[in-house]
Amino acid sequence: MKFFTQHKIPVSESCNPLDILTTEAKTAGWCNDKLPSDRVSIENGSILTNSERYTLMIDPQLQGITWIKQRESTNNLQVTRLSNPKMIKTLEFSIEGGQPVLIENLMNSIDAVIQPVYARAIIKRGKSKYIKMGDKELSLHPQFNLYLHTKLSNPHYPPEIQAECTLINFTVTEAGLEDQILSLVVKKERPDLAAQREELIQTQNRFKIQLSDLEADLLKRLAEQKGDILDDIDLIENLEKSKAVSEEVKEKVKIAKETEISIVEASETYRPAANRGALVFFMMNELYKIHSFYRFSLDSFVIVVNRAIDIVAERLNPKKTEANEEEGE
Repeated sequence: MKFFTQHKIPVSESCNPLDILTTEAKTAGWCNDKLPSDRVSIENGSILTNSERYTLMIDPQLQGITWIKQRESTNNLQVTRLSNPKMIKTLEFSIEGGQPVLIENLMNSIDAVIQPVYARAIIKRGKSKYIKMGDKELSLHPQFNLYLHTKLSNPHYPPEIQAECTLINFTVTEAGLEDQILSLVVKKERPDLAAQREELIQTQNRFKIQLSDLEADLLKRLAEQKGDILDDIDLIENLEKSKAVSEEVKEKVKIAKETEISIVEASETYRPAANRGALVFFMMNELYKIHSFYRFSLDSFVIVVNRAIDIVAERLNPKKTEANEEEGE
């Protein structure tokens, strides 16, 4: 931003790379597919979906692989391991059939037989593309995708693997976990805020689609226009109508942004609880240095956090809890 300002380069108020790589509608869909809602995870998702190279995920807490399995479930995702005797057959079938493949739980060494695949050693013949695996030449389906996954927190792969794949670190950070717990606490304590935020995202997406449709329609009319534009009354009336609708939508977008700021401010009141939760997890995560017995998964920790919120809610509002139970019955 400092460089842009100094050289007087035009730039939007919030110079956010995520606004270029993805949309709020997409990120909401990712979160529905079990991707954590913190910024680090959203950035990882944006890199993964925009990269031309195949992905190598460092994912000790299994958050990335959970998202991939959910996201690709409708595309007949093939999950396998290097130790699986049918791995090569699965990969060959998927390359030609167009199914995504997830090779999970990689260790520090990767079988050289799949090197042409993750390196995208593609042979082009006319409009067709091929990948050579061993003595076989496989026709590359345009829908094929490969995901490599390791649970190792600090793997040591050869430099060529890191150069040929998109290396994405899904290891949870303290700031990232704090955002995840904050989202969890807000959903539990203030479901109205969570619902309002979701509704706001959907509304903003509708506005963006409406503006895009108006722009496309105007460009189409102008491209198809023959003769003098000023003589076309229908086109002029349509232009005026589009301008009025555009101004109205822009005004609604402005109001929506103000509402979003108020929702974020209300959510931030729960930040201390989220901060303490993240601190406790990372403190527990260091206990393995005392003894290997002390190892805790993030999933189990989140379950404990959920139970803790429910217990506190019962103690603070016992009557409300009893009323909810009676309604449930």
